[in-house]
Amino acid sequence: MRLSQIPDGFVEIREVIPDIIIDLRYYSDHNFLGRKADGYNAEKCFITKPAADSLAKVQEELKRFGLSLKIYDAYRPQRAVDDFVKWAKDLSDTLTKKEFYPTIDKSKLFVEGYIAEKSGHSRGSTVDLTIVPLPVDEQPKFDFDNQCECYKSVNERFKDNSLDMGTGFDCFHPLSHTMNNKITPQQRANRMLLYSLMTKHGFKNLSEEWWHYTLINEPYPTTYYNFVIE
Repeated sequence: MRLSQIPDGFVEIREVIPDIIIDLRYYSDHNFLGRKADGYNAEKCFITKPAADSLAKVQEELKRFGLSLKIYDAYRPQRAVDDFVKWAKDLSDTLTKKEFYPTIDKSKLFVEGYIAEKSGHSRGSTVDLTIVPLPVDEQPKFDFDNQCECYKSVNERFKDNSLDMGTGFDCFHPLSHTMNNKITPQQRANRMLLYSLMTKHGFKNLSEEWWHYTLINEPYPTTYYNFVIE
């Protein structure tokens, strides 16, 4: 199999959910690397078919209330995970520190569990996502010279067009823990809306990241794929 060949059992998510909102952060420079990640060669979002089918059920429930899912990331090539590890080991590269890890020394990203050598994303049934109101507001471009600390209030951090979940996406901070009770009641309610719908339709949350969910009955629980997104 060529690295770019899509395995059976995977779909581009818009084949199943045409109206889902896509904001693929690792295909852009708006991520902790500050650049496109290795293996993200196209603005496509691959995921296993069972995970996509379950997300479609979540999307249908949200649409009744004028809301939509927004996907930050789904399938992630192992080469991208390797890219993350290489970045984390380069302690001289702190280009995006203010935005993504403002309160932690980069040397502690492995110890604290923010970066790892394997990711459930590479198995194809893990997704990073949030909820956005419809119609979707325009979102500003990430500005390296005016980074905003990701754990600050909604008016002080990057103007993501999603519901206020208490932190930005990929915020390496305790406030990103799903059940952290130091966020506002509205932020907790927004997280619980996402949590309740995702768990209802077969996903399990990673407790340290409010945005991170894995299909419980994932079809490839031991396979870490490395095909390029193109």
